[in-house]
Amino acid sequence: MISSTIKNIINYFIYTIPLINISGIVEIVLISVAIYTFLCWVKNTRLWSLLRGIIIIIGFVVLANLFNFKVILWMLEQVAGIVIIVLVIIFQNDIRRAIEKLGRHKFFKDLLPNRFYKSISSEKVVAEICKAAFSMAKVKTGALIVIEQEDSLIDVSNSGITIDGKVSSALLINIFEKNTPLHDGAVIIVGDIIKSATCYLPLSDQNISKSFGTRHRAALGISEITDAQTIVVSEETGNVTLVSGGELYLMENEQMLNDQLSNTVYKIENNDKGISIFEKLKGILSEHKI
Repeated sequence: MISSTIKNIINYFIYTIPLINISGIVEIVLISVAIYTFLCWVKNTRLWSLLRGIIIIIGFVVLANLFNFKVILWMLEQVAGIVIIVLVIIFQNDIRRAIEKLGRHKFFKDLLPNRFYKSISSEKVVAEICKAAFSMAKVKTGALIVIEQEDSLIDVSNSGITIDGKVSSALLINIFEKNTPLHDGAVIIVGDIIKSATCYLPLSDQNISKSFGTRHRAALGISEITDAQTIVVSEETGNVTLVSGGELYLMENEQMLNDQLSNTVYKIENNDKGISIFEKLKGILSEHKI
């Protein structure tokens, strides 16, 4: 019985796996890179537990094929389609984030660039945002400020109340003043304009320190699906944090925040090329990573 099973396994690999040629090697490399990239992304999401379950099921299916369990294989064929549809419905947000992240990859941005890039426009606007953030930090007023970059935030902006006001520290401080109608939620800034307030942001599934609150999780959530820069002022500690590319960076003072925002602003250029926020932040903020 054992020898027969071993022979079946050997025959399966001999007659099923095709001979490897140059085309096959290229395919193996591409598939390996794709799987590695997928695993790096999925390890910080709910899909990690699902992936482990799928691996167990695949192992079970392989064993069922080797031992020719006809009834089990028939049952699996009947429910496979339904299970796939159910999983797509349950994990639709995670799948959407994965596809969006693929579209924001530098290679595809260079291959299919957008026609225009957003810009904060002036040093004065950056200074006003920084001034407001640290003014609120001194009195521990919680705040969540999202600055649009290349990726559009129109859907997020539409979830709040339209402001369409010129960016100023006084207006930002007034919006986040405690016990006012607009203080809850996020503010969206596009160019020189505060587009809307009380906006809802998607929450991240990352495992972060319990010292961080819902604002930090929301800031991480929007940074995982867009290239937006988000400033969080903690209501509990008064700390100011810059969130970008799924990472948290503690800002020690107003000048430091000003430098980071100034160095990572997108520029509108005639040749349709922009400055990548992730490339700049990787070098500039590495020592301040939380």
